[in-house]
Amino acid sequence: MTADASDLVGALRPLLSAEAAAEALASGADPADLEQAVWLRLLERLDAEDPPPDPARWLRLAVRGESRRARRRARHERPYATEPAAAPDHGPERAALTAERRRTVRAAVRRLPGRCPRLMAALLSPQDLTYREIAGELGISQGSLGPERSRCLGCLRRMLAAEVAAPQRRGKVLRRQPADR
Repeated sequence: MTADASDLVGALRPLLSAEAAAEALASGADPADLEQAVWLRLLERLDAEDPPPDPARWLRLAVRGESRRARRRARHERPYATEPAAAPDHGPERAALTAERRRTVRAAVRRLPGRCPRLMAALLSPQDLTYREIAGELGISQGSLGPERSRCLGCLRRMLAAEVAAPQRRGKVLRRQPADR
């Protein structure tokens, strides 16, 4: 970060805290989450060398935009009244395949880079920890869990895709390409 960007961040910090605290009440979001989302948007702009012409006005609008997103998410996300019903057990074959799949995922999780193994282990924990508990356990902010989780899942997805063969077409006769004439 350049000196100008550092000065801008320092100058905007009190304004952002106040705006996020005020908007958090209306959206039901955590003020720290709103702050982090706005800082991320600002840093992305500064990395693209596109600083806002009026930083204070941009910051107020960005906080309001993040607050609207939080309200929209809260409206659309509803917790289950009860846990979804589990699929009936189909015998020892299903149990063996499920156990093997879990072993494969857990082994891949252990090979993830950085903080990912601890984060994924906490997310997969049978204790069903909340984001706040996971953040406290890992010593990171609650707002950075989502982006970190997304990066870790992407890495895990790539690792598992390389290990698991792509499904083959069954019962289909592949048509031969006509020879060049």
